[in-house]
Amino acid sequence: MGKEKITLSSSRDIPFNKLVLSQSNVRRIKAGVSIEELAEDIARRGLLQGLNVRAIVDAAGEPTGMYEIPAGGRRYRALELLVKQTRLAKTAPVPCVIREGGIAEEDSLAENVQRAPLHPLDQFRAFLTLREKGQSEEEIAAAFFVSVTIVKQRLKLASVSPKLLELYGEDAMTLEQLMAFTVSGDHQHQEDVFEKLSHSYDKQPYAIRRMLTESAVRASDKRAQFVGLERYLDEGGVVLRDLFQSDQGGWLQDVRLLDRLVAEKLTEESDAVRAEGWKWIEVAPEFPYGHTYGLRIIRGDVVPLTPEEEATMAALQAEAALIEQKFADAEEVSEEADQRLSELETAMEALDSRPIVFDPAEIARSGAFVSIDGEGRLKVERGFIRPEDELPLALTIESNGSENQPIDEDTDRDDTAPGAALRQSDRNTIIVEDAQHTDDEAEEGDDTSPISDRLLTELTSYRTLALRKALGDHPEVAILAALHALCLKTFYPYAQDTCLELELKSVGFSAQRPGLADSLVAKALAERHQAWRNALPREATELWRALGEFDSDSRQALFAHCVAQSANAVHETWNRRGRALAHADQLADAVDLDMVATGWVPTVDAYLGRVTKARILSAITEARGEEAANRIAHMKKGEMAATAQELLAGTGWLPEVLRTRGQVTVDASGTATTVKDDTRDNHDDAGTDEAADMMDHQVAAE
Repeated sequence: MGKEKITLSSSRDIPFNKLVLSQSNVRRIKAGVSIEELAEDIARRGLLQGLNVRAIVDAAGEPTGMYEIPAGGRRYRALELLVKQTRLAKTAPVPCVIREGGIAEEDSLAENVQRAPLHPLDQFRAFLTLREKGQSEEEIAAAFFVSVTIVKQRLKLASVSPKLLELYGEDAMTLEQLMAFTVSGDHQHQEDVFEKLSHSYDKQPYAIRRMLTESAVRASDKRAQFVGLERYLDEGGVVLRDLFQSDQGGWLQDVRLLDRLVAEKLTEESDAVRAEGWKWIEVAPEFPYGHTYGLRIIRGDVVPLTPEEEATMAALQAEAALIEQKFADAEEVSEEADQRLSELETAMEALDSRPIVFDPAEIARSGAFVSIDGEGRLKVERGFIRPEDELPLALTIESNGSENQPIDEDTDRDDTAPGAALRQSDRNTIIVEDAQHTDDEAEEGDDTSPISDRLLTELTSYRTLALRKALGDHPEVAILAALHALCLKTFYPYAQDTCLELELKSVGFSAQRPGLADSLVAKALAERHQAWRNALPREATELWRALGEFDSDSRQALFAHCVAQSANAVHETWNRRGRALAHADQLADAVDLDMVATGWVPTVDAYLGRVTKARILSAITEARGEEAANRIAHMKKGEMAATAQELLAGTGWLPEVLRTRGQVTVDASGTATTVKDDTRDNHDDAGTDEAADMMDHQVAAE
């Protein structure tokens, strides 16, 4: 006996006005596409799926001609909306499957539960098929009521390597991982990275993005900002983009092309600077911090505002004041006012940025550095004189002049004087003959006879002792004199207008990582230095008077700045300075130095890529806990360093050499720890070794 054949429910078209919703529909919560969007889709392509209906009978069980809908309520609502909009006739036939027997609620539940959702990969491929058949991204977005961005994302996902798409379809990869692979359009590169991931514990999306872009340059890099993406793309450059999260403009894949464009543009810009008449021009994308050490900087004159520019500035300031006054009592400034204030500030900054005019004679023996600043803008540092380009020192010194100032060889001199002039206090100039005289050779009664060199030395030796005694009795004058000497060393490197034999060295660094000059702390230091330079007189001979007019707070601040220029806490293997480095720790304690606040972070380039794996794991253990360290312990060095950079971001972790004693750190468990003195044992040991070396020398001498 054969199996009983299945009989399907009959179907036919039923006028819309003969249909009503059933209370047996199990769907109560709205989800998915809205009724409005579904109505638009039906209007565009018709009803793709019929309604599930049951005949309504009266009390006697006779059909009434009406039908209820236990399954398909959303489609009915969409049709109802089209009828209300008079876009569909009330009697329009609606395809329906007529159910008999069974339970209406079961039909409704089965239709919703047994519906298999479309796999995302099928949707990606379907969008790609529509695109290949000629539909634009905008048309696809309109047809399926999604944004153009979503369409672009789906198309991007469909463009990943077919091998990886198959793995995603087999659930061997998450959607988030697949999104990360879209950063690169190179299928072979994608597959190579996936192969590396199969041997790695860390398969997070950020790790995939990092591996795909490790040889590229971020669009936020100052070189890319300097050249501009448009020019890079015009030259055939490729930009890797991430459509699924913020990528700051993406990554420039062709680094060689970028470097060539940077060199070309720097050359173009430097030609304009060279045309100003400078003796030499040095050009580089970046110069190391301290590249101007040992060079004297000349000072030019700021071009004043023209009457028209002054009027414009006054108008801008007045308008800004009115806007600020209007919103003085308001909780927030309106968007329009805020925009206008921003425009006014930009215009005023442009007027404030005045060009500087230099003496043509100084330009002829000076030079300039042309590079790129941290924001990707052209950076021109003008007016630096090398020691070999300095003019010969003056042999004649006026009583109110400045000793050892560079002068031109052709400068007129007073040849009537029998020798060089030497300034003594603020009174008269003592003339000293070139020929040597003794006390016995001086003729008695001859008031015009000069005193001998020996007598002059004896007299001034005694006066020096008296001056030392008096200066020690007047601390305020001593501080002023020290400040004067330090300022000469800091801002007037070739001036010798002080009798104090104080030395102040500001040395460069034998080793530094790229970008040090663009760091926050370097910029802040340079801005402070330039502010003081602008506040001091141009000529060294006017410095003493100017410092005397400063108030006490200004003198102290300037004194601190000058002294700070001589601080040297650099560890160098060839220069054992254990005690000096220990003092640097004491200074850090005294000023409560916070390296995290200065902007230092443990990156691959700055630290993690240049220490052992054991130190990397130690850092992760301190900042994130032992479990996090164990998760990356199996990685190779490069991968471990890159992952550690991600894990340490935002933790405030510092290597021991950068920590300041007394500051509190918090580990992964939330436990507060105070940095102790034993973190500086390396300095103390160096100091002990230095002391031992000194003792050995003393013994050998004895």
